[in-house]
Amino acid sequence: MVLAVTLVAASGCSGDDGGKAAPAASSSFTAGADGAGDPYFPKYGNGGYDVAAYDLKVKFDPKTDQLTGTATISATATQDLSSFNLDLSKLAVSDVTVDGAKATSSVSGAELTVKPSGGIARGREFTTVIQYGGQPSRLANSTLGEGGWLETPTGAIALGQPESASTWYPVNDHPSDKATWHLEMTVPSGLEVISNGVRGATRDEGDWTTWTWTERSPMASYLSYVVIGQYRITTATHGGKPMITAVADSLPADGPAAVSIARTGEITDFLATKFGPYPFDANGGVVVDEQRIGYALETQSRPVYGPSFFNGGENETVVAHELAHQWFGDSVALDRWQDIWLNEGFATYAEWLWDEHEKVQTVEQAFDDTYENYGWLQTNETTGDPGANRIFGDAVYQRGGMTVYALRKTIGDAAFDKLLKQWTSEHRDGNATTDDLIALAEQVSGKQLDAFFQKWLYEKAKPPKP
Repeated sequence: MVLAVTLVAASGCSGDDGGKAAPAASSSFTAGADGAGDPYFPKYGNGGYDVAAYDLKVKFDPKTDQLTGTATISATATQDLSSFNLDLSKLAVSDVTVDGAKATSSVSGAELTVKPSGGIARGREFTTVIQYGGQPSRLANSTLGEGGWLETPTGAIALGQPESASTWYPVNDHPSDKATWHLEMTVPSGLEVISNGVRGATRDEGDWTTWTWTERSPMASYLSYVVIGQYRITTATHGGKPMITAVADSLPADGPAAVSIARTGEITDFLATKFGPYPFDANGGVVVDEQRIGYALETQSRPVYGPSFFNGGENETVVAHELAHQWFGDSVALDRWQDIWLNEGFATYAEWLWDEHEKVQTVEQAFDDTYENYGWLQTNETTGDPGANRIFGDAVYQRGGMTVYALRKTIGDAAFDKLLKQWTSEHRDGNATTDDLIALAEQVSGKQLDAFFQKWLYEKAKPPKP
């Protein structure tokens, strides 16, 4: 079988022909770029269109590691398009149509190029159906380790940052193009499927079960995921929203991982007092028992945790970190990877807030400890421009967290509290940059902060304590 993907119209565009492709391409129609132009990862994502929604219908057979199904993607052209690209890694394409008409396609590396029978005018909606399938595989992300589609003894895990989605569905794989997301995943009966957003009804057909998940808030593609296997799923309601947590059956039911993520609602409520209302329709967490997942990831509405975080016992601090990302990184997403400190610095600061709440140490003590023990002379990258190979380095996390606290001390608690809540409300469901944060910090504080941010973000030297 093959997996079909449909690129469908976004709402709000005018046109008497319902957004169909233009009948022929004039000389003004050009190919969309084969990358989003990110300074760190120029070939991630693509140009020429804006995705509104992904709708995937996928079937996976763990016995053969074959992936099949149907999906729908909604988009609007942002230029006069003669052709466009999608990111798709190591899966075969068998047929493509655009607005119901057969289109030509070619695959080179991880790039799928689609050429419709006629040009697509800027601002127009269009629908593309792509049939594809095969055996998905992982990506060797040099920055984070193994990512993408990983086969496991009982199923599979699709997960990873800064890329992973392209290993199992065609996608504009860059966080600057956020979209809503719907998944129907069919697997052998007896296996569980956990993914983003709100869980829908399951359907049984013979020896197969289809699980449904929907994320209605726009989501960066690397935040989409699926976990397939044997899991204990706990379903509850918290704050009027579904709370779903899952722990691999192979981990203890009352072990530190289960105990830690059971506090997800409590930690979320605490962070909401600092950051504003929780931004999504669902919440929860998933703990996998897969040693290749040596990280935790802020997958939208339901973070995924590797097992090593709980080897030493309960670890609510990592839960606080990943839940903070629901505001900083997920709801307010990156526009370029260089600004990843906006994600990790605020999540590190959230760890310090939670430790203070739990009376482990104050935020000031956490800052002082980090300030004294940070490798100022050994760390060559800067927080605001760490380089593509160091987007998960200490300058982003530790110095990023210090930058957040130093900003608080520089502008004062009242302005800082206003900054946090205004940032998460003004940019909710969108994208933002470091320049946006600087502008807002100056606005709410009434202070000129160029020198502060220059020292903390773009210089390697040790800044003075605020």
